[in-house]
Amino acid sequence: MGKRISLKDIAEKVGVSTALVSYVLNGKEKEKRVGKDVVKKIREVAAELNYRPNQIARSLRQGWTKTIGLIVADIANPFFGTMVRVIEDEANKFGYNVLFGSSDEDSEKLGALIDTLCNRQVDGFIIVPPEGSDAAIKRLSEREIPIVLIDRKMKGQNIDSVLIDNYTATYEATNYLLDKGYKRIAIVANKSSLNPMSERIGGYCEAMKEEGLEKEIHIELIKYEHTRADMAESLDKLLLKESKIEALIFTTNSLSISGLYYFRNSELKVPEDVAFIGFDGDEAFDFFYSPITYIVQPVEEMGKESVRLLIDQLNGSRKTVQIRLKHSFIEQQSC
Repeated sequence: MGKRISLKDIAEKVGVSTALVSYVLNGKEKEKRVGKDVVKKIREVAAELNYRPNQIARSLRQGWTKTIGLIVADIANPFFGTMVRVIEDEANKFGYNVLFGSSDEDSEKLGALIDTLCNRQVDGFIIVPPEGSDAAIKRLSEREIPIVLIDRKMKGQNIDSVLIDNYTATYEATNYLLDKGYKRIAIVANKSSLNPMSERIGGYCEAMKEEGLEKEIHIELIKYEHTRADMAESLDKLLLKESKIEALIFTTNSLSISGLYYFRNSELKVPEDVAFIGFDGDEAFDFFYSPITYIVQPVEEMGKESVRLLIDQLNGSRKTVQIRLKHSFIEQQSC
């Protein structure tokens, strides 16, 4: 590896001071009244020597790195994969790069990722917080590091967040099924204390209660780390052994996909034996033998709003903002 070209190398070749070279290469030539011929010569020599600025040193001088730390639940999940792409593209418009990782819904892994990204001197964070991450998020907030939560929010913490109205999403989905004549409707959710999951369950319960169907409320809670195994056990119980459920609402993309795997290997058919509503779109929804009806989160708008809120904080805003976006509903053949 050859010697790294420094400002001093350029200055010696042009015959000027190192400070003068620094002014030009940092865009301060007008402020410092550097002559046009000198500016041109310095830039020509810098290009000739293939000069590359030391970004770490520059960041230390300026107090920022123009990077954002992004932590999602699972980059392999199409919903979060799309979210990462949107946030990356939007951040680039403001001159920021994005460093990202997956927590795998593990609070300890989230803490390790936060430490790593803090060591990289990121200017702020956009985080999809897993269950049990309250302490890690609180520590970031207390350090006054700008942070935006996306897709989820934390109880009792006054932090910017962007998510949909989860309660209304499942309330409307349940009423959609009720209007079609289904009565024995179950909801399949992750076992989680996070606010969005409890809201999704709450919207379903409220719609059932309004219809006088309190006794027909069925809630199946699936552990994130055992999704496939727990799904088979839960759906066997709901559809074959006990309740004879007529319709199912799945509350996440990964749960919806696991539900599709179950029916692919089952003698039961959608919608002949049971209606199916998923959450968040996926190509599998359209290629399933009965294209799936599903709730859609506006992931592009969520990503853009999260970047906007973080940039506002980086520019000095101290106003806490909670954004609730409207979901949409894709009606296909599974109901």
